[in-house]
Amino acid sequence: MTTAPSTPPTWPGKRLGLPETGPRSIARLGRRLAAISIDWGIAVVIAVVFFEYNPVATQLIFLGMQILLTIGINASAGHLVLGMRLQRIEGGRLGVVKPVIRALLLTLVVPAMIWDADQRGLHDRAVGTILLRR
Repeated sequence: MTTAPSTPPTWPGKRLGLPETGPRSIARLGRRLAAISIDWGIAVVIAVVFFEYNPVATQLIFLGMQILLTIGINASAGHLVLGMRLQRIEGGRLGVVKPVIRALLLTLVVPAMIWDADQRGLHDRAVGTILLRR
């Protein structure tokens, strides 16, 4: 009797040559949800202080934070707190256009909730970025 060959273990990022855990591994869903919660919480606090909690102001603050921080330091506040950074798949600098498009798609929510086998949301796939652990 022969046994079927076992399939090698797979993990998000394996096909991209990334490690399963530790630095440069894909940031998993729980960490990403916590980071976006931190970012949204900061936006809510700013909106409450300056705009008596206006939902449109909150959304615009969130959008602005995402754009400015990812352009400047390749991470949002939540990413920094939880040890993540945004990177282009090809490597190199993010530039300006990619973070702007990514942030606009992220604020739509739906693209961020649909992801591939490497746990990259549609907003990251659209601009060729990936969220990695530091």
